[in-house]
Amino acid sequence: MKNILIILFFITGLNIAFANDGWLNILNEGGNNKGIKCTQAIQNAIEKASKNGGGTIFFPAGEYLTGALNLKSNITIHLDSGALLKFSENFDDYLPYVEMRYEGIVMKSFQPLFYAKDVENITITGRGVIDGQGKAWWNEVYRIETAKEPLPPTKYQTMWEEQNKGLYTEPYYKRTVDKKFFRPSFFQAYNCKNILIEGVTFQNSPFWTINPEFCDNVTVTGISIFNPHSPNTDGINPSSCTNVHISNCHISVGDDCITIKSGRDGDGRKYGKATENVTITNCTMLSGHGGVVIGSEMSGGIKKITISNCVFDGTDRGIRIKSARGRGGVVEDIRVDNIVMKNIKEEAIVLSLFYDKDTKVEPVTEKTPIFRNIHMSNITASNVNKAGQILGITEMPIQNITFSNINMDGKEGFTVNTATDVEFHDVKVNATIGSSFKISDSKNVILDNVGSSTAIKNVPVIKLDNVSNVLINNNFPFNATDVFIEANGKETKNVFLKNNVFNNVTTSVKKGKDLDKKAITE
Repeated sequence: MKNILIILFFITGLNIAFANDGWLNILNEGGNNKGIKCTQAIQNAIEKASKNGGGTIFFPAGEYLTGALNLKSNITIHLDSGALLKFSENFDDYLPYVEMRYEGIVMKSFQPLFYAKDVENITITGRGVIDGQGKAWWNEVYRIETAKEPLPPTKYQTMWEEQNKGLYTEPYYKRTVDKKFFRPSFFQAYNCKNILIEGVTFQNSPFWTINPEFCDNVTVTGISIFNPHSPNTDGINPSSCTNVHISNCHISVGDDCITIKSGRDGDGRKYGKATENVTITNCTMLSGHGGVVIGSEMSGGIKKITISNCVFDGTDRGIRIKSARGRGGVVEDIRVDNIVMKNIKEEAIVLSLFYDKDTKVEPVTEKTPIFRNIHMSNITASNVNKAGQILGITEMPIQNITFSNINMDGKEGFTVNTATDVEFHDVKVNATIGSSFKISDSKNVILDNVGSSTAIKNVPVIKLDNVSNVLINNNFPFNATDVFIEANGKETKNVFLKNNVFNNVTTSVKKGKDLDKKAITE
């Protein structure tokens, strides 16, 4: 009898301990794992844990259905292996409208699927799957966009207009604003700190998937994101955030895989919150418009970013940094290292200040975007459409860019236009069309040990047009090469060739008719 009492006491003690350990099994809190909607039970469990100082909402194996969830401080959502949490396809389940950010514009709209505002210490973890069932949202966008005649407004569009009176955006963004329908992000934490998302799989997001806004200390690690071909279903989009860590993620989505942002135009400059101190490492990206992208919403600035040890296979672009006149903001202090790319449909690397629209030269103001101090090294790429493109604007050339230890096989090579202080060290580009390096309207350029293993007959490996202060040195083409350098343009000057071995070159320098006779020193 004594032993039985001891065992009963032990079991009772365990039950009491587990009941008070901060874990709330959703099946014991009014929820179900039969796919019947239980939003209120889940939200009540979150509120209950919050009142006790925090806790973990536990989802055992099974299927769950919910509407939008509002996370509180010190709350963990934990999905066990075999748990599938689906979000409702009924738009009413994402009301009332809340303050959120959509493509860099702060407004009131649908509540994100997971939403948190002004809280701290929030976590989503486990080995389960979270399904946004985004098709209903995508179809509504398609319905609005493809209408041949004006449609009667839905109640959601009317609500949006009523709650966003006085919202100003630039004229070019009018087409988007006129929809008055803004899909929610899968996860948006707004002005929060200490966020951890780990292990789970997200799929079928209505819009951007992981989207912290104005947050500090964000860690996203070991997650998978799968969104099919669908509109704007980016993977991970930190915006106006500090101290962000993204690692060990596997991403295949309908838009950019990882994008770093900081607000759009005047609205972004109003908040003036840069995204900074970001590390991205050990990730694989399969389908998406870009592997890792910076911009184009970068009006608050983006700085101190490292991207390393990643593989891009099948994305439209690899590393992409994009902005346009009118956006403003400074992108600076960027390091990209140890990247492998394959099957890139457009550019492997692109830095462009002509995204969104073609514009005319204008005075330098707070609306002028700036790219500077960007350095890329140890990159291997094969089967790419174009190795790279650097495209600055006349009033603000792209500044201080270096490429080191890069090997690429593709259709076209590197194009540099309107840039200053650009260096290529140990870069080999095997292009099948055109020159491996085409540089124009730029200055202060170093081409050190560059070349092509597949030089094209009668096509120069390096083509210069209106380029000044150029050092071309330490080049030794191993294979037979017809033309190594072609230089032209009245503004081309101070071109120096040093320590080159052109034994395998038929014509080392081909001079254009507009070239000054003193432009090149051999």
